[in-house]
Amino acid sequence: MPDTPPLPLPDHPKLVRNITHFARALRKAGLPIGPGRVLGAVRAVAAAGFTSRTDFYWALHACFVTKPEQRAAFAQVFRLFWRDPRYLEHMMAAMLPAIRGVQEDRAAKPAEKRAAEALLDGMRDQPETPDNDEDGTEVEVDTTLTMSAEERLRTLDFEQMSTSEIAAAKRILAQLTLPVTPIQSRRLMASPQGTRPDWRRTLRNAARQGGELQQIARVSRRIRWPNLVVLCDISGSMSQYSRIILHFLHAAANANGQGWARVHGFTFGTRLTNITRHLHQRDVDAALAAAGAEAQDWEGGTRIGDCLHAFNRDWSRRVMGQGAVVLLITDGLDRGDPEALAREMQRLQLSSRRLIWLNPLLRWDGFAPKAQGIRAMLPYTDSFRAGHSIASLQDLAQVISSPSDAGEKARLMAMLG
Repeated sequence: MPDTPPLPLPDHPKLVRNITHFARALRKAGLPIGPGRVLGAVRAVAAAGFTSRTDFYWALHACFVTKPEQRAAFAQVFRLFWRDPRYLEHMMAAMLPAIRGVQEDRAAKPAEKRAAEALLDGMRDQPETPDNDEDGTEVEVDTTLTMSAEERLRTLDFEQMSTSEIAAAKRILAQLTLPVTPIQSRRLMASPQGTRPDWRRTLRNAARQGGELQQIARVSRRIRWPNLVVLCDISGSMSQYSRIILHFLHAAANANGQGWARVHGFTFGTRLTNITRHLHQRDVDAALAAAGAEAQDWEGGTRIGDCLHAFNRDWSRRVMGQGAVVLLITDGLDRGDPEALAREMQRLQLSSRRLIWLNPLLRWDGFAPKAQGIRAMLPYTDSFRAGHSIASLQDLAQVISSPSDAGEKARLMAMLG
């Protein structure tokens, strides 16, 4: 909770009414709140008192927040509703599109746009009536070559999406495909269109015909499909991105004809959890609910090195025996030993066909990693891409199908300085 100076109390406070309006804003922001919780919050505030800012915050938090993913939305609505003297300006700034050079650049705050949308509900739909419009002047705005709503949604950061935009993003991700090119195996198979002659089978066929050579048998290489292994970070700094990406992973696991032999999903924060069998449920809500119940470390700490060690030790040979494509989704903010993390990343790269790292912190060219975890992981990555928008996930198909080149590796090493 941000530390701000206390606000003066009015002579005739209406605390119960304000708590009711605060609960309505939370419900519009996505929290399931009914009348029973509002009554419980009023009783809790009456018991805890209104003199301490910390007690008031946590009394409402205990009554309204039931899941870890609701904490960010509650904190933003609380800040705007109760604490921030410039709350209206902050809400309007969050709702307006960011124009570089007009608005000041600042770091994105989780759930800020959803909180502003909940508190300003209905205000944007009311037309503004000018007080003095004697001339009846009409203002024309040229919208040529402007961005459509779908195009803006593709490039919008997941953390800054509103509730309706998140629902639309999930529908778009459910229709995405992630095709992959097949792999030519060293094993051979009989094929009339093969380019290599099979002399052994040709002689056997000739022996059956009394030594007469009628046709040369041919062979070609067998075609096999690789596995897709996804390691998704679900720590506190990655929670909003992880929920959206898991929808994308569910679509890839249940789509037919994409070419993957099998899609394996793992989540990690403080420990590694296999959610592969849950992702193969047809209903996405049931699949993610089962995966969330299986993973007990949502929005916890981050131990990337320990979790990769558990994967390399227990699961690497099972799911990557044929050279799978590994998709690692994390911000790289590890609190463990960087040397141990580098060793596990090297083992992961050697056992995979290709290691692709999606990092939501990558938002511009010339990204300079400063965290020790990022610097330890980057040298063992075949491809380093952004993972904070729909457009970055749509580019995965091209990234996976294209072979690794020396230029990509040189670019990654140049980031390290």
